[in-house]
Amino acid sequence: MQGSAVSISTSGLDRDSVVSVARDFAEVKITQAAFDALARSSKVVEDLAKSDQPVYGISTGFGALATKHIAPNDRVALQQSLIRSHAAGMGSVVETEVVRAMQLLRLRTLCSGATGVRPVVAETMAAMLNAAITPVVYEYGSLGCSGDLAPLSHCALALMGEGEVFDKSGRRRPTLEVLKENNIKPIVLREKEGLALINGTDGMLGMLLLAITDLFELCKLADIATALSVEALLGTDQVFTADMHEPLRAHPGQVASAANIFALLKNSPLVASHRTDDTRVQDAYSLRCAPQVNGAVRDTITHALNVAQRELAAMIDNPVVTSSGEIRSNGNFHGAPVGYVLDFLAIATCDLGSISERRTDRMLDANRSMGLPAFLAFNAGVDSGLMIAQYTQASMVSENKRLAVPASVDSIPTSAMQEDHVSMGWSAARKLRLAIDNLRRILAIEIFAATRAIDFRAPLTASPALTKVVGEVRKVIGAPGPDRILAEQMAQVETLARTHTLRLAAETVAGPLN
Repeated sequence: MQGSAVSISTSGLDRDSVVSVARDFAEVKITQAAFDALARSSKVVEDLAKSDQPVYGISTGFGALATKHIAPNDRVALQQSLIRSHAAGMGSVVETEVVRAMQLLRLRTLCSGATGVRPVVAETMAAMLNAAITPVVYEYGSLGCSGDLAPLSHCALALMGEGEVFDKSGRRRPTLEVLKENNIKPIVLREKEGLALINGTDGMLGMLLLAITDLFELCKLADIATALSVEALLGTDQVFTADMHEPLRAHPGQVASAANIFALLKNSPLVASHRTDDTRVQDAYSLRCAPQVNGAVRDTITHALNVAQRELAAMIDNPVVTSSGEIRSNGNFHGAPVGYVLDFLAIATCDLGSISERRTDRMLDANRSMGLPAFLAFNAGVDSGLMIAQYTQASMVSENKRLAVPASVDSIPTSAMQEDHVSMGWSAARKLRLAIDNLRRILAIEIFAATRAIDFRAPLTASPALTKVVGEVRKVIGAPGPDRILAEQMAQVETLARTHTLRLAAETVAGPLN
């Protein structure tokens, strides 16, 4: 277990806290103020459960069955049945980090005091997170409206001691067995508690927060890849100077990206070698316009982060317990705000990979690479060099174009037309995760190609900052030579990208990147 404890209060969380719990297994602590709020709202539900007043989720059925009255003796069974019937996921198992983020975000909403659950429910959820018990959740089952219903139901099922979980060692086992091992008592859900556990956008929000974190990092990696390609293709650094950006077109992301690339190219012998060449008037768009594209991606991420921050402060449930002690229905569980930005990010992710592939292709083409050997082969003809690496890159770019098709424009009515418009936000989040993984691999291939191309430019060398990056790649992949198995080499560079090794190496000289 790593990371400092994350406090859950009546207010919202921040992105770093969610990522820390999801990925680093940080401890979760519920504040006394949150326990007090839980006790107050659960008392409201308890009192209403004793009355004859019809209240959705307490004394009625769900969805299209909301008009069906539930007798007092059946109201506890109603909550248990809700979870069992809604735990209807299918497909591949969802990643641990996603499920942990989803658990934490639902716990945060419960602790707001707007859901009416008892303190013991929140306490048990926190205990499961701290014991690294992760419910088995499946790929399909959420339409991003009325909450991420099936995924959250599988999480709630684990609170009841039913279904399956992964224990702290990552073994898939029966839930009750793992709870007993960790001295955690399963919950018998009471009025409204089943509904409160599943009526939120926590799954799609958790994936949005993880995606934002990954994409901010990949934007820095894209600047490093661009700078390496500028070196490899004998490009100019003058289009990245500050006076070409902020005074002329002051998009914050563009300004930040240009500053990164210019800093990375500082004191480059390769760039200096052709600075007075009057025949090199302009570089190709994939080099010259890189800050404009990467900058637009950055600004898109910032917009998504603004939406995510508002969601992190939201209290999403239906119905909610108001501060005046009423229980009122609402539509805040609709995932449209999250679904839209997830789709927007998929478009930006796609384009960042697309421009990267164009730079790679230029390095491999002897007609456009400014004197580099065809396909960066050691002995072109006998060797094919990186020819097929670009094929692999192109296949992922193509897939990302398909993944960029918006999910949120679709809607399939459900629950006998009661839920007649849904967001498909969960689907938008799932495909974004695939696109981000592809982008990381696409950038890794560009970096692989560019570092190899720079070696062919010897005795000229890259800038001091980028020489550090080339050095990290050379630690795992030798200098250009006869063909070797490309898959192994590309995977090694991807690992350097995923572990932030390349960024950290560049920053030892260039300083922290924007």
